[in-house]
Amino acid sequence: MNPAEPTWSPTALRVADANLTRFMRWLGDRGQAVTDWDALWRWSVTEPGAFWDALYAYAGVVGERGDGPALADAERMPGARWFAGTRLNFAENLLRQRGREAALVFVNERGARRELSWDGLRAEVARVAAGLRALGVGPGDRVAGFLPNLPETLIAMLASASVGATWTSCSPDFGVPGVLDRFGQVRPKVLFAADGYFYAGKTLDSRRQVAEVAAALPGLERLVIVPYVSAEPDLAGLPRAVGFADFGSPGAAERFERLPFDHPLYVLYSSGTTGQPKGIVHGAGGTLLQHLKEHQLHSDVKAGDRLFFYTTCGWMMWNWLASGLASGATLVLYEGSPFHPDPAVLWEMAAAEGVTIFGTSPKYLAALEKSGFRPRERMSLARLRTLLSTGSPLAPEQYDFVRDAIGPDVQLCSISGGTDIVSCFALGNPLLPVYRGELQCRGLGMKVEVWDEDGRSVTGAKGELVCTAPFPSMPIGFWNDAGGSRYRAAYFERFPGVWHHGDYALLTARGGLVILGRSDAVLNPGGVRIGTAEIYRPVEQLDEVLESVVIGQDWDNDVRVVLFVRLREGVLLDDALRERIRAAIRRNATPRHVPAKIVAVPEIPRTRSGKIVELAVREVVHGRPVGNTEALANPEALEHFRGLPELQS
Repeated sequence: MNPAEPTWSPTALRVADANLTRFMRWLGDRGQAVTDWDALWRWSVTEPGAFWDALYAYAGVVGERGDGPALADAERMPGARWFAGTRLNFAENLLRQRGREAALVFVNERGARRELSWDGLRAEVARVAAGLRALGVGPGDRVAGFLPNLPETLIAMLASASVGATWTSCSPDFGVPGVLDRFGQVRPKVLFAADGYFYAGKTLDSRRQVAEVAAALPGLERLVIVPYVSAEPDLAGLPRAVGFADFGSPGAAERFERLPFDHPLYVLYSSGTTGQPKGIVHGAGGTLLQHLKEHQLHSDVKAGDRLFFYTTCGWMMWNWLASGLASGATLVLYEGSPFHPDPAVLWEMAAAEGVTIFGTSPKYLAALEKSGFRPRERMSLARLRTLLSTGSPLAPEQYDFVRDAIGPDVQLCSISGGTDIVSCFALGNPLLPVYRGELQCRGLGMKVEVWDEDGRSVTGAKGELVCTAPFPSMPIGFWNDAGGSRYRAAYFERFPGVWHHGDYALLTARGGLVILGRSDAVLNPGGVRIGTAEIYRPVEQLDEVLESVVIGQDWDNDVRVVLFVRLREGVLLDDALRERIRAAIRRNATPRHVPAKIVAVPEIPRTRSGKIVELAVREVVHGRPVGNTEALANPEALEHFRGLPELQS
């Protein structure tokens, strides 16, 4: 396909019906004339206070607006202040809908299905919130979830937000040390946990791990057990435990504590492997506003949409998904393996539930393509209009796969941001065409640029992705970082007063972004830089290769490129295949970065959200220790890279 031609373009009807179009018309009625996307984005970053104030009003945020400006001390980064004097409650904004229509639908890999109405969800949140209040939980306290992606997880989070507590969560596949590395920092007063979970056809009992976690958390007053693998789990040996159905007060009245705009809502955790995970604190108002913008304006979420994202509650996309309630969407929650009993499972669910917006990752799409399954040939996806992808760079060829295997009318939106901002820097856009390999646009209100090594803004050249102006979902700070030194060092050390989090990117002339990988994993042999995503793209197009990881190995006073590949069962890495791999990289990427060594491994280490951990592999290859291995889904995979004889010469 001609790269200058879009893979998807909006119809006139879709443009006319888009929330973005309505928003621009709404602005025009109030004297702010913006007639196209470019003008809207420029206004949003040159007058950020006016933009975010307008969004607050347009989205109908529930709260007490206050007399303060939308943005004060804009020149300070960090240090800008948003919506001073405003008071709101996050849960109150997510629970605006009433009625018997579905607020959420839950499906798991075994085919179980539950549905909860808006009225039912509100009643359950009120019941659980009453239970928290009875324990004295309120502003300043933490509530934690060690849970699968269940309706109860969402209920517990909303109940926590209702009383003004701060929510934090891990998925049940985390080991005990990993959970304690996270929850041990914040010391929750109440812990919600499940008795177990199902994955890939297996039933896994979590009670032993839950007991260990609960016993090791100082200040824990109550353990609330959600029955999932058993209707009546045995609570013996679980300290201070009560069943989920017995916690709280049925029929309790709704109460929402309205608190300052930047009141701590979430603690999320960095997934790096370079030490203890950082507890990143996010405020209620900034998270709410950012998600309202991303859902309604960029993803075109409307009331009645069915919004799905394949995620666990240990990844920020779970938090992002939950906020869809504030736009009136019905959330579709899935728990289990995305390939059990077969690759059709998520698509059968999407067809049955009428999913309109489907969220996933490049890793999943690559595995789906390798499986040979093509959803549009097996089922009708007539309601599906948007597919979202995040977690790692999306290769241009994956755009072709989505078009051919899922549908030409489906808008593919690659989005990018992260846990650091619980949101995105670059997103989709219902008014613009989609081009292979590009994220459609920078987010509204996000003054994103690409800078070269000298701190100059560049277009059409590779460099560091930065944000040069404050935005409301910047973290409040890090947990246990009273002076803010760790926070400033993490994001503002490279370019003082400018946000920088380590993405290597390119800004195109038409305003799209290409994410090339992590800048700390950039390959630099002979001083010539290339992003790791540029290597993965041609390698993983080869049918024999399931996935790969590439690093730079210190060698002979320089750096040499080393590629590790996981091959299909029965495929051997012989000289002929090595040459095919090298030829693909030489032809489609760069001859300067053809690997000096290609080594087959049985497994590639990844974080629990599916990201390849190039830095951890690089550390192991160089014989250096790796910290925070609990952030990995498969830490044992690192042993495949230790002391390899192939890398000694």
